[in-house]
Amino acid sequence: MIFMKDLSDYIKGYSHIPIITGPTASGKSGLALEICEVTGGELISCDSMQIYKTLDIGTAKDSADERRRVPHHMTDIIEPGCDYSVKDYTDDALLAIRDVLERGKLPVLCGGTGQYVSALYYGLEYGETLIPEAVMDRLDNELKTCGAETMHSRLSLIDPEAASKIHPNNTRRLIRALAVYEATGKTFTEKNVESRRKGAEYPFKVFFIDIDRSLLYDRINKRVDIMFEQGLEQEARMLYSSIIPRDSTCFQAIGYKEFKDYFDDECSIEEVADKIKLNSRHYAKRQITWFRGMEDIVRIPFGTTAQDVVGQISI
Repeated sequence: MIFMKDLSDYIKGYSHIPIITGPTASGKSGLALEICEVTGGELISCDSMQIYKTLDIGTAKDSADERRRVPHHMTDIIEPGCDYSVKDYTDDALLAIRDVLERGKLPVLCGGTGQYVSALYYGLEYGETLIPEAVMDRLDNELKTCGAETMHSRLSLIDPEAASKIHPNNTRRLIRALAVYEATGKTFTEKNVESRRKGAEYPFKVFFIDIDRSLLYDRINKRVDIMFEQGLEQEARMLYSSIIPRDSTCFQAIGYKEFKDYFDDECSIEEVADKIKLNSRHYAKRQITWFRGMEDIVRIPFGTTAQDVVGQISI
């Protein structure tokens, strides 16, 4: 167990580092930017898709003007197609947090990727589990033969908790979870419990934006419409015309994966927009489930001000 660092060694007046989270389109970025401006802090992203360069519209990155107003970290750090694990993220994010603190600034974390937020908040320690290539090849072949639903049902019998958090369409995580069990005899959930032994490196406080479901869905629909006005189709076309392997994570992102049938002339652009809205709503439900399952988070109503949040992390 490591000893949690005291913020007073770096900055005065704050008891915790805030992590602003919530479902997609709930206003996380706007609130985090306001907190940065109130405190003179810097924003550190907790978003698994905003790490990719050039993918700006579909990942809902802050605008160039917003990034000029407030320094951003952990955004635009790798090329699309590159592998980037949760361990990679935690290593890099902790370096960014330390850099901000050592310059006497408050790090303000913001994003809706549950694994990223949990890894920092709980101090999860991700060791590299070596999976025999033969195991991965066999499971990949079984996936092609049996289908994702069958493989997901198998995981449900082995590790119900992990299965509840892994969507059947997320075949990379699904196969990984099954492979880890076959290679180690331990489930994803058991490995997760083991990983918590280290503890958090900094005193984080997670603020979850609680928003009415109908309002959230309306905001999601409007945001998707704005993305198309900003040029989402052209951005997706650029991705699909690249040499990036189609099994790369970036192709699985909501806002890009829905274009496959359109570029294959199998659906209309209107159907693409509808699919993105639907998948975004489903993703929001999964985010809500994930964050409500976290311990000791602070649920704040939609519309909470930056001053309200700062008041809860001030000494």
